[in-house]
Amino acid sequence: MVTANRRQAREWVVQLLFQLDMNPAEDLEMRLTRFWEETPSTANAREFAERLVRGVLEKRESIDTVIQNLAEHWEIGRMGVIDRSVLRMAMYEIMFCDDIPAVVSINEAVDIAKYFSNTESGRFVNGILDKARKDFDVSQQTQ
Repeated sequence: MVTANRRQAREWVVQLLFQLDMNPAEDLEMRLTRFWEETPSTANAREFAERLVRGVLEKRESIDTVIQNLAEHWEIGRMGVIDRSVLRMAMYEIMFCDDIPAVVSINEAVDIAKYFSNTESGRFVNGILDKARKDFDVSQQTQ
């Protein structure tokens, strides 16, 4: 029996976003079907992962704008693909997933960045996402 948690689902999200960034899919459904055929998963983990992937793709323009504004001296197109994928996933959670605490999204993103890339990526991701969390908290308080 395959068991997967949200951490594993987030790792799959980063893998999918990486693939889609490098080779944009004309048919997302086909790409997802192929991914799940090769990736043993539970229905809950698959559903969570697809929710995040679809959300990032749908809101990518606004997510990228926020990331770009927070990433001093870094253009989003020049960031490493892994860092960019991790940031997009976590930023989507922070901006659009009220059911996920921002600190959870940040911690998971930092760990995943370190796992797939390196410690410096973890620091880079943490710096941007921590700024986003603070900005997001301030904007929520003023509403």
